Amino acid sequence: MNELAVFFHYGTIASIVAINSLGVGIGEGLASSAALDAINLQPNSKYEISRTAILGMALIETAAIMGVTISFILLLGTRNTAYPLCAGIADLGIALAISLPGFAIGIVSALPAREACLAIARQPFFAQRILRFMLLTQSINQTPIVFGFIIAMFINTQAASCTNLIASIRLLATGICIGVGSIGPSIGLALFSRRACQGLGINRKAYNKLFSFTLISNAIIETPIIFALIIALMILFITDISNATAIKGISLLSAAICMGIGTISVGISSGITAAAACHQIAKKPELHSILSRVSMFSQGLIDTFAIYALLIAILLILIP
Repeated sequence: MNELAVFFHYGTIASIVAINSLGVGIGEGLASSAALDAINLQPNSKYEISRTAILGMALIETAAIMGVTISFILLLGTRNTAYPLCAGIADLGIALAISLPGFAIGIVSALPAREACLAIARQPFFAQRILRFMLLTQSINQTPIVFGFIIAMFINTQAASCTNLIASIRLLATGICIGVGSIGPSIGLALFSRRACQGLGINRKAYNKLFSFTLISNAIIETPIIFALIIALMILFITDISNATAIKGISLLSAAICMGIGTISVGISSGITAAAACHQIAKKPELHSILSRVSMFSQGLIDTFAIYALLIAILLILIP
């Protein structure tokens, strides 16, 4: 049993760094490729394009930095527990909470950086505003990995106090909830950000309309990951497991899976809808008002499915 606990602990440390680095490496490669293509299209803007690519890759590395930080905390921290296997299972929750969003964000964060470089090639005199716009969208895209980092820290704090299997399953469920729940919104945010940066390259005069629409749409796309964070925190702090049975552990795991999977299609579909509206706003800025209303109404309807998952997850946490 102790050997298995050690395997879980050090396997978690290794997998966090490996998976996050894999996603970030792919993302930075995609961003670098687009920067070279943009320089070929517009050699006179090579300095602006290079600066945009470098800053974009710096933000892409956020996932890797957070993964390394968590790994160092796990590796150098001391944990004295009489139940090492229970703590080892909780470590798996840390791996899921930080690795799944890190891998997804590492890859998809390259999408707005790619389009920003190409947009500068098309609109070289608008490079400064395109760069600021890209930094804004990419910063918002890092929200899921920040939530995962916070939950991972909470799990690490409570892992040493796990005294039974139900307690460790509770922490594992927390990691599943925020980890799986971050995949869809991460992809949706990136798809929308890509189209928004592309829109500036199509029509720079639509900047103000695209900027305001981007802030609202990003908030709507992020709604499912906030629901996942709420459920993760409820599993961590509200659940009473002092006299819990196996049924309680199963219900907590079911709530995490329900909320996590329930956000995947919602986050992606919401991002696709907002991206389509953003593309049309860039082409026809005079229709900004009606396009924004239709997009937000459609995204609101899409998010109802995440609300259904939220309600069922809450009932699974509180009733059994």
